[in-house]
Amino acid sequence: MVETTVMGVFTGKPVRRWEDRPASAIGKSRVAGPVRVSRLGLEGDEQADLTVHGGPDKAIHFYPADHYPYWSKIYPDTPFSFAPGRFGENISAARLSEDAVHIGDVFELGTARVQISQGRQPCWKLNMHTGLPTLAARFQTSLKTGWYFRVLEDGTVGEGSVLQLIDRPCPDLPLATVTAARFDPAPDPALATRLSQLPELAENWRAAFAKKLDPHYREDSSRRLGEPGA
Repeated sequence: MVETTVMGVFTGKPVRRWEDRPASAIGKSRVAGPVRVSRLGLEGDEQADLTVHGGPDKAIHFYPADHYPYWSKIYPDTPFSFAPGRFGENISAARLSEDAVHIGDVFELGTARVQISQGRQPCWKLNMHTGLPTLAARFQTSLKTGWYFRVLEDGTVGEGSVLQLIDRPCPDLPLATVTAARFDPAPDPALATRLSQLPELAENWRAAFAKKLDPHYREDSSRRLGEPGA
């Protein structure tokens, strides 16, 4: 049985934090008490740019608490505090990782029911938020990105709520495999074809895999990752 306990629930609103940069809601605060969960996410949580954040397929961002010690070792000399809620996630818990879950997994989250829809695509805001200019790129190559849930049934969640797997419709598609394929410039065509048509996968990722089937297509992620010269 895949089951764990929610270590924290976090919400935030868009704030303009950096000169000549758009606002961001990556800075989250811990919520005390139960929070309402609905189709568009947690009550009190907002997104700055709805073209790339939020929406039904990205209603709740989950980040594994067990990854934070890894990042502390990678960046030992930073004042940034690596702790649950610090990477902009809404929910954090231990004993779950991208290798242990699958795309389409359905969980009971408190009294809500949610489904894994895609991995996270890190962007430059993560670099700015942490003060670590290489973090987004390392997030991507490490595949320690966390994931998004869509909400299948409304409910409530709070610190101490149970997060329990109740259905696994895609037992041969670990999330780490799907996320690695998403970041691969030339993934296996058979896998890309399947993922482009997989209803459990978020619509924007299905579209991305459909594009990858064109041998002439090249995706440029340098601007998203905030790489020099982008």
